[in-house]
Amino acid sequence: MAKAKTKRRTKARTKTPAAAVQRVTLQSLKPPRGSHRARIRKGRGPGSGIGKTAGRGGKGQTARTGGQTRPGFEGGQMPLIRRIPKRGFTNPFKQPAQVVNVRYLAKLAEGVEVTPETLFGAGLVRRPDHPVKLLGMGDVGRKFVVKSVAVSASARAKIEQAGGTIEA
Repeated sequence: MAKAKTKRRTKARTKTPAAAVQRVTLQSLKPPRGSHRARIRKGRGPGSGIGKTAGRGGKGQTARTGGQTRPGFEGGQMPLIRRIPKRGFTNPFKQPAQVVNVRYLAKLAEGVEVTPETLFGAGLVRRPDHPVKLLGMGDVGRKFVVKSVAVSASARAKIEQAGGTIEA
């Protein structure tokens, strides 16, 4: 016996009027559902699921308070940092140059000498007593007199092309 096909009727969807917009006040603010969870209370009995050893495993050094070892400690074995060979030298007094691109010289006033002090006054370097080096990224729009600042070859070419001078 074949079943007769029947058409399914879909309910006509009626648009409900937009819900009245509630005004947001401090009293009505609430965090989203599920965004805050109660803190885990370790070592508070078997019912908590993290009682007895409180996630610290069995006995021994790591189960004790303050029972951690320093970074790189390998249980008394000669540590890797002491096993590998050492080479070279690092100068503890090295001062890397503070870098300023020539495009930022536009921040300086017209006719001002470019020195570490003027660059510090314009906010282009952090320390006027540390070495400064001009690099050649950007364009130089006007003449500058550069004093006691290291200059790259491309920056030197751009400053001299604009009519500026570089003094040692």
